[in-house]
Amino acid sequence: MAKNPKNNATPQFKSGFVAIAGAPNVGKSTLLNRLLGEKISITSKKPQTTRNRILGVMHRPAAQLIFMDTPGMHLSENLLNVRIVETALSTLSDADILLILIDVANPDPVSEKFVVGKLTEIKRPVILALNKIDLLNKRDLLAIIDHWAKVYSFKAIVPISATRGTQVDTLIEALLKQLPEGPPYFPEDTLTDLPERFIAAEMIREKVFRLTGEEIPYATAVTVDAFTEEKKGALIRIHATIHMERDSQKGIVIGKKGAKLKQIGQASREAIERFLGTKVFLKLFVRVQKNWSKDSRSLRKLGY
Repeated sequence: MAKNPKNNATPQFKSGFVAIAGAPNVGKSTLLNRLLGEKISITSKKPQTTRNRILGVMHRPAAQLIFMDTPGMHLSENLLNVRIVETALSTLSDADILLILIDVANPDPVSEKFVVGKLTEIKRPVILALNKIDLLNKRDLLAIIDHWAKVYSFKAIVPISATRGTQVDTLIEALLKQLPEGPPYFPEDTLTDLPERFIAAEMIREKVFRLTGEEIPYATAVTVDAFTEEKKGALIRIHATIHMERDSQKGIVIGKKGAKLKQIGQASREAIERFLGTKVFLKLFVRVQKNWSKDSRSLRKLGY
């Protein structure tokens, strides 16, 4: 009996770029870390924690999903925030699939309208993930699903909890259905395209976000001045600078007798060691760069 060639055909490999987009503080970085099973994107409860495009690679037997975590999209006149939103928009144009994230527990109608308004300009398949469903009752969730089904023609609407991992597998399946055929872009052992020194700087900035209050996080940038391996990789020596906008902010970050800076340094070192899997010596400096977030030259120098 002749065999059906269709039944014995090798499944085509699928690959593509998925931009994770949404308003500030909806859980995009938490979702990326959950999808990858590794922490490469920093998180905090403060909005606009993510400032750059963060790439993470998910490997499946017949597919490769390349996720791009983008900064929160919103209307702003602040130069730093304008640059941040420009980064997010340029990432959407490069993607094969758009994954829009909505916080159902804390809606942001103005930013959500801004994000959805951009979808009509970018002709890509769009999947909507309704995040933080663990904070909502089922009746309210059904009404929210119904609302968004009328707003835009999404390829799928998937309720999830990025923090708990609820229905994240269902979301992955929805993304795989929209993924185009193509070869893998990265080797199987690749988690991200970001250099280790960039991730180290981000982890330090995360600890400033988490361990300081008021305006301090938004006046903070971090640069890594030295990143060297010693003892055949058994020790990484890092020198990094925390840039502030005013002398008063520098005093807060350093703290009484250097206590706050020591706390930031210890938490940062432990996070970097977990990521790199090796011993780390971390030396932090604090420098005032007046109004860097409002100056184009300073923004370029600091990587924005």
